[in-house]
Amino acid sequence: MTSAILEKYRQAPHLPGVYLMKDVKGKIIYVGKAKDLKKRLSSYFIKKNNHDAKTMALLEMIKDFEIIITSSDHEAFILESNLIKEYNPKYNVILKDGKNYPLLCINMNEMYPAIQKVRKIKDDKALYFGPYSSGRSVNKTLNQIQKIFKLRKCRNTQFKNRSRPCLNFQIKACLGVCCNDISSVEYKKHVWDAILFLKGRSKQVVKKLKKRMIEHSASLEYEKAAQIRDSILAIENIMEKQVVVSPDMQDRDVLAFAAARGRAVITVMQVRSGLLIDNSHYPFDLGFKEPHEILSAFMVQYYRNTGFLPSFILLNQAIENKALLEDRFSEKKGKKVGIHVPVRGEKKKLVEMAFVNASGELEKRLLKEEEERASISMLKELLGMEKLPSRIECFDNSNLSGQDPVSSMVVFKDGRAFKDGYRKFIIRDLDFQDDYAYMFQVLKRRFSHDPSQMPYPDLLVVDGGKGQLSMALAVIKELNIENKFMVAGLAKKNAQKGEAFDKIYIPGRSNPLNTSQAKKALYLLQQVRDEAHRVAVTFQRNRREKRAGLSVLDGIPGIGPKKKKVLLNHFKGLVRMKAATVDEIAALPGMNKSLAENLIHALNQNN
Repeated sequence: MTSAILEKYRQAPHLPGVYLMKDVKGKIIYVGKAKDLKKRLSSYFIKKNNHDAKTMALLEMIKDFEIIITSSDHEAFILESNLIKEYNPKYNVILKDGKNYPLLCINMNEMYPAIQKVRKIKDDKALYFGPYSSGRSVNKTLNQIQKIFKLRKCRNTQFKNRSRPCLNFQIKACLGVCCNDISSVEYKKHVWDAILFLKGRSKQVVKKLKKRMIEHSASLEYEKAAQIRDSILAIENIMEKQVVVSPDMQDRDVLAFAAARGRAVITVMQVRSGLLIDNSHYPFDLGFKEPHEILSAFMVQYYRNTGFLPSFILLNQAIENKALLEDRFSEKKGKKVGIHVPVRGEKKKLVEMAFVNASGELEKRLLKEEEERASISMLKELLGMEKLPSRIECFDNSNLSGQDPVSSMVVFKDGRAFKDGYRKFIIRDLDFQDDYAYMFQVLKRRFSHDPSQMPYPDLLVVDGGKGQLSMALAVIKELNIENKFMVAGLAKKNAQKGEAFDKIYIPGRSNPLNTSQAKKALYLLQQVRDEAHRVAVTFQRNRREKRAGLSVLDGIPGIGPKKKKVLLNHFKGLVRMKAATVDEIAALPGMNKSLAENLIHALNQNN
């Protein structure tokens, strides 16, 4: 700790307030609150014995701090929340990867509302549902909604310009409101049914649908009645999988917190009308937060990003500022919201159930981390490295007969993909296939970065055998970065020769390493290589399709750079452009019916 920080600490008062931690560049990396600023700061800068290695590493990043004194700890709580929202400090972000979890949004102000995935809640009076714990979770719910209620799927721009039904209508996956004669009032009945379903009111939806089915049947509209019958069966199938956990049929969220070894999981069980409709897990690092603060901090963030608040929230442990949170949530809901830690009865059993789920998820994640550490340790021993290969980089090239060559760089940190470190390279000034030239150009561009900004890897993985490894070593030598990191080649097995596993080559050894006792290490390198290949191939395909699209558009009279940009921004590629109608294309800025017909003709000729 620097003398400047020590002096600031000595001047800190025994008063409530907020503290802002800064890194070497003066950027705020953490905001915290305290009833006693002096006491809290001492836990960081004076009493360091209780910190784990990760927290100690985070503390090393702190080069300065500021304090803001408040009149009460409640005021500190509010100020902390506002400052976190304003600065989004790196180590305050609880939810994974620093990203907002996905939500579902329905804007009832539209004539024909669609249901969409979003990441943020806007002040637009729309209805929001979530947040969901993963993209898979929100996609599953969205697919259920679309299958049952058949709401429109097309974006607003497509919807406004459609002149004929899309494929979704033809396969009976959409009501076809773009072309079908359905009033806004009739369509919104389906939307409100979907909203009730999202709120966990499945029984109410079934009751309404059965009444509507009988009406259609009485009017001899048997096809509509059959469609509603299918929707009822789909909902009842989902309801069968939902467990009754609360006999009083109330809406509740049940939150449980479990922590160990610097990691934590909060499980949120959503109980609607007594049914458990969702069970989501939210993992995060403890970071600078004290365990007793975590649940409170999580609730502030979680309920800021949710569109529905139940009247009751059950917790497995007491939280700070309970009364303040109840007031804040009640104001948002427009009704009383109570936060409770039950001590007996059915509610206590609900909390215990949530805690068992949280503990199980935490144990599973800790076990996965242990396996990742074991793989890295095994890889270190296998390759004879002096230190653990915490940062692994792998490059892969992709081209089609020498055209549109690209390269990908993927990074794995501590055994898992670190996507913030990924890079994509367009190979320049080479229109022929030359793996050495590709590798030289990409490695030169990658290692021209200042190591303080982009650190060297501990291990560089080359896709290929001895030849590719030798090529990489020659490039590294030419770039004068020898002995900065370990290099290894990974070659695919030759099944015709009876080889059972991929082969690892290292410098100074002609034969591949024996991996019979190091399967986890081999599997890790295979993951890294396959990910590099996936990224490179996807990038190359996108580049090729874009170039093909540009070349087709270049040959159409009347379509210059501006119109080309409008078309590509709207359709995102040739596939959607080919599927569009003349009227849809003609409605775009700068386009007309004649140009649209010429475009469709040119695209069809290109087939």
